[in-house]
Amino acid sequence: MAEEDGKRDGVPFRGMRNIRKLADIPDRKQREAIERGLEYGLEAAASVQDRTISTFARGHQPAFAGINTFLKAPYVEDVHEVGKHEVAVLGAPFDMGTTYRAGCRFGPQAIRRISALYDSYSVDMAVDLEEELDLVDLGDVFVIPSNLEKSFDQIDRAVSFVVGRGVFPVVLGGDHSIGYPDVRGIAPHVDGRVGIIHLDRHLDIQERDMDERMHTTPWFHATNIPNAPPANLVQMGIGGWYGSRPGVKVARERQTTVLTITDIEEVGVEKAAEVALEVAWKDADAVYLSFDIDSVDAGFVPGTGSPEPGGLLPREALKLLRLIAREGICGMEVVEVAPPYDVSDMTAQLACRAVMDVLGTLVAEGKLGRREPVAAEEPTSPDLA
Repeated sequence: MAEEDGKRDGVPFRGMRNIRKLADIPDRKQREAIERGLEYGLEAAASVQDRTISTFARGHQPAFAGINTFLKAPYVEDVHEVGKHEVAVLGAPFDMGTTYRAGCRFGPQAIRRISALYDSYSVDMAVDLEEELDLVDLGDVFVIPSNLEKSFDQIDRAVSFVVGRGVFPVVLGGDHSIGYPDVRGIAPHVDGRVGIIHLDRHLDIQERDMDERMHTTPWFHATNIPNAPPANLVQMGIGGWYGSRPGVKVARERQTTVLTITDIEEVGVEKAAEVALEVAWKDADAVYLSFDIDSVDAGFVPGTGSPEPGGLLPREALKLLRLIAREGICGMEVVEVAPPYDVSDMTAQLACRAVMDVLGTLVAEGKLGRREPVAAEEPTSPDLA
């Protein structure tokens, strides 16, 4: 084996190459967290041999202890301080827009809780989010459970506040109705067009559902925003037998781009991503990413409001998200995680991984964080080399 280039029998292996790359990433933040834990949480009992352990849990370990933020990132209580950071996670615990079974108001809590399971680094991506990205958690938007429109206004205001201070927003839903106020909050801060790439099993582009703007309607209203035209909306993974008929007419009239799950299966994830990026970025200055967890086959994500068999496999979904993120995005949302129907937090876990893979790709490609931009001939995102 050629140790220096990570090859065995002439085949380059990412793992061998990346473990060396990870060695070059400093562990400054990790060491600072240990010191802070000892200062704030008291030194451990005398019987504990590992003297990096504190009496009160104040860091990443144990994963089942402590007060959870996303990846146990610092909690910013004063939102006026958010501009000092690069990425802000905010929850939108709203599910009054659901049309079948509710419960995704608990999605942000579940995603944060299971995120404690993860370390901040990936061998597959050679990225350490804790060390290479200034990530914070702003907590949740104060939504109004009985009022869709007031909640939209609250979410819009929250997202706009974050983006207006130059910070990348990650919105944890919540049902998919929040897609509209999320884009509404971002669009005024983009000088040109905003493209939208939407992963889902359902079109979600009808004007109203049961006389309200529900989770089946966000893209009708988002594409009414002057600089978020339907020509730059791409909807991927559409299919199944539920919830798309009312939106088909709108999609046809507005000439949006719709890729069914069969399209993705037939042309492959790479080609589907290429098409989506070409459409979303055409004459656009930014692209927003919306990931509905029900775009994944229901066997893998039972904890969602409108489960649909036959969707993406988790590995396909994560690869698609990474391919989209490589070109840079202006924000993202993960929606429709409904913990009351989940099994062992598996749906929330995939939602967490989606965020981590997107952020990791943005760091690896030099779009966010403190890494130099990657040369075009040396892609570093998983499955692309």
